[in-house]
Amino acid sequence: MKKIKSSTKFIILLATSIVGLLIMFFLSLYFGAEKNINFVDIINSLFRFNDEIFNEVIVRNIRLPRFIANILVGASLAIAGALMQGTTKNPMADSGIMGISSGSVFGVVIIMTFFPNISRLGRIGISCLGAAIVTFLIYGIAMMSKRGMTPDRMVLSGMAISTLFSSVTTALVLKQGTSSEMFKYMSGSSANTIWLDIELALPFFLVCFILGIIISRNLTILSLGDETSTGLGVNGKVIKLLSTIIVLVLSAIAVVIIGPVSYVGLMIPHIVRYIVGSDYRFVIPSCGLLGALFVTFVDFLARNIMPEIELPIGLIITLIGVPFFIFVSRKKTAEDAY
Repeated sequence: MKKIKSSTKFIILLATSIVGLLIMFFLSLYFGAEKNINFVDIINSLFRFNDEIFNEVIVRNIRLPRFIANILVGASLAIAGALMQGTTKNPMADSGIMGISSGSVFGVVIIMTFFPNISRLGRIGISCLGAAIVTFLIYGIAMMSKRGMTPDRMVLSGMAISTLFSSVTTALVLKQGTSSEMFKYMSGSSANTIWLDIELALPFFLVCFILGIIISRNLTILSLGDETSTGLGVNGKVIKLLSTIIVLVLSAIAVVIIGPVSYVGLMIPHIVRYIVGSDYRFVIPSCGLLGALFVTFVDFLARNIMPEIELPIGLIITLIGVPFFIFVSRKKTAEDAY
């Protein structure tokens, strides 16, 4: 049987993901807690919006921004995970597992608790700062070893830092008596997304996505090893620094919009590389589309499995992600044994 080229698999994956997103677009706008919305309401809300009609307001100002937010979050987390795994050569890298998201959440909770009137753009900035601090701590702790910075030490350092920052964040929430209000956010939910969130996050995402595409070829070369990449003219330090900045911004965007969500950046890059290979020119855009499709699908399930209480996205993704994490870690252990 003739082997299918990676480029062909890439095109098939993109086409499938786009069709899936179109299906999820109509399902997400049609189904929800409000059962009286029909196809005409959806068309009118998109092309002949009337803010005096309740059903059209639900679709235009609640369901549509929520769907777009899920696309941004899914794409951001998946691309961030692919970049982390590529630059650190750590197959278990993910902004949530590694603790980067915990720093973003810590920054956002401080702002929401003590400076509630700060702009949403300011929240993105503080979220990036929190992520940067945690990243610095993770790399610093991971390097405190005779063996240097290894993938396993990075994961353990990330988990330790994540536990620390998550505990402090929880203490802040409980102390301020806002635990009920913050529960959905801390569990990962796009229920409260507004158009302003999209307008602020979209430019940051587009810039990061374009930069990711630009450096994708160099990332592929970097995966061949430092000596080989240097011989081919790739400045590994610059590429890793740029990748880290992109990861920080994408993680911050996801946290500000939806809250802390782990495992998307772990699962999606593994699935994509299994399908299209390790060429990052294919991996980055594929991760963006498949990550977006995955999160929109999970959010659809979260809204409709138990519509009276609406399960948090983070809960469902964790239920899927933990077994995947165990599978990847066991596979890595088996490979290391040989």
